[in-house]
Amino acid sequence: MKIETMKDLFICELADIYHAEKQIVKALPKMVEKAHDPRLKEAFQSHLHETENQVTRVEEVFRVLDMKAETEKCDALQGLIKEAEELMKHVKDDAVMDAALIAAAQKVEHYEIASYGTLVALAELLGYVEAAEILRETLDEEQGADTKLNEIALGKVNVQALHGAATSTGAGKLFQ
Repeated sequence: MKIETMKDLFICELADIYHAEKQIVKALPKMVEKAHDPRLKEAFQSHLHETENQVTRVEEVFRVLDMKAETEKCDALQGLIKEAEELMKHVKDDAVMDAALIAAAQKVEHYEIASYGTLVALAELLGYVEAAEILRETLDEEQGADTKLNEIALGKVNVQALHGAATSTGAGKLFQ
């Protein structure tokens, strides 16, 4: 995509996050399946539904701008998903798996927070008031998802992983 103006940049970033959200919708069921902690499973399942709504919101932004919704391949998100899939192949301990899933999910959340923060700022700069409001709703959800994952990790998952890994696979040993 040729980028010559701020509007072009906005559209490119919007198409990027559209692709990213679609990839996340495909990846989250695998994370739900691999999670063992009930709160974590529920958080992933809940975020899957939220992400499906976020895809719809991105499509709504395209409609508001009177444009066809199109994706721009998001290499960064694909890399994060590939990294998470590789990690899941190597972790053997259930508690460590949950901690690893949270780490992988938070990397994705941070990418989304950065992307939506940029999109909101660009939408506001360009005077796309309605688009900015729609995108801000998703930004708030992404920040909330990150906070929830952090609470789950610090609440018990990381401590369980530390004790489980220390007794079953050796202290500090993540890969076997």
